[in-house]
Amino acid sequence: MRVDVTGLTVRYGDVTAVDDMSFSLESDKIYGLLGRNGSGKTSLMSVLAGYRKPSGGTVLVGGEPVFENRRATAGISLVRHVADAADKSDKISEALTYAAWWRDSWDARYADELLELFKLSRDEKIGALSLGQRSAFGVTIGLASRAPLTMLDESHLGMDTPTRYKFYDALLQDFMRNPRTFILSTHLIEELAALLEEVVIIDGGKLVLHEETDSLRSRGIEVTGVADDVDGFVAGLTVLSEKTLGRTKSAMVYGSLDDEQLAAARRAGLELGPIALQDLFVHLTEPVGETR
Repeated sequence: MRVDVTGLTVRYGDVTAVDDMSFSLESDKIYGLLGRNGSGKTSLMSVLAGYRKPSGGTVLVGGEPVFENRRATAGISLVRHVADAADKSDKISEALTYAAWWRDSWDARYADELLELFKLSRDEKIGALSLGQRSAFGVTIGLASRAPLTMLDESHLGMDTPTRYKFYDALLQDFMRNPRTFILSTHLIEELAALLEEVVIIDGGKLVLHEETDSLRSRGIEVTGVADDVDGFVAGLTVLSEKTLGRTKSAMVYGSLDDEQLAAARRAGLELGPIALQDLFVHLTEPVGETR
């Protein structure tokens, strides 16, 4: 289920939520869609799911346009906290029945396994669920749909930490058994970083980058050592942040180091290590003129 976005624009009146965006996603990978609040993530996913008509440009999923195309959208699942078709007065069992009607790929047995994992009862009404339970139910709908393109838009919002980790494990295990294309929108970047094969970062409705996660991580390095040595080494480099404790200092820098710089770091007794994907994201989406 390849995704091809070309010149995509989404407008709401005078507001441009997605601005001339182009990228392609290969099948059977887990992608992270990262962006600050208001960056256009939800608008983008709504268009990918066929919920909204593009104001301009094209979106192809599996080689077909998705808007008003039942054949294409049958293979797409977008979940935001809870299934969009679920009514608050419905029981979980009823909502699962509706979901099965929509998806030829629906796996009822797996849905029951997820209900047990998240401690949800089929007899509970959607409206009586807590925020965390609604999120867990939404994840259940998304994973059990087994849709070739499954998008989860902050679907773990409201889950406590143990439940989120159950969700991450379930997603990875099911992806290994049943490969398909996942797009995960999240602000909990470090929690999900290990799952993401590639990241798409957007800001202000524009594409910032689309890159393999490991390749992006390699751009950031933490330099630790005696403060004066660290200052001398990072001079002229792009410094994201600095921390000092006594005579020891650490600095996060953006940009790869060449062999000469690596040798200089070893001679100075400096320690070099990776930095968090979240820190790189913050740097790449930092408003012009602002510093951390």
